Amino acid sequence: MNEHMSALRAAILAVVLAVAALAGAEPALAGGDWNDQQVKWRTYDNGLAEAKKTKKPICLIFFTEWCPHCANYSKVFHDPKVVAKSKQFVMIRLDADKEKDLGKKYALDGSYIPRTYFLTYEGVLDPDIHAPREQFKYFYDERNPTSILDGMDAALKKLKS
Repeated sequence: MNEHMSALRAAILAVVLAVAALAGAEPALAGGDWNDQQVKWRTYDNGLAEAKKTKKPICLIFFTEWCPHCANYSKVFHDPKVVAKSKQFVMIRLDADKEKDLGKKYALDGSYIPRTYFLTYEGVLDPDIHAPREQFKYFYDERNPTSILDGMDAALKKLKS
């Protein structure tokens, strides 16, 4: 099944790139443009260590390279308010395809992507901080920075030491 899904994903990506090339468009960055120049993204282990050292809460995001929702969501991290707020967190971004064990650990209501969680500086997940929805609670609005900003505000209010 996994081999079939990988082959299907590769075929879909090839078609998308071919259509983009025919249309004269530049292909989008795989997995999105997460504003690496202004947002200080960390790996999981480095992020946990930094959070313990700085006592900053953690914003943990799961994405994949092939996900169009992730590519859309990545754009909210270019918003100046999100960039400014991110400095109060240790920002961790993980590819769910490459970090399968961590993806399973943080699949509270499913393994959909993108998923965003807020953790204490000690690395403890707070499941009560999520987007205002009944299903797919950790899926913040992929096109509106206000959604993640509200989550960040709630996390800072509850988790900041």
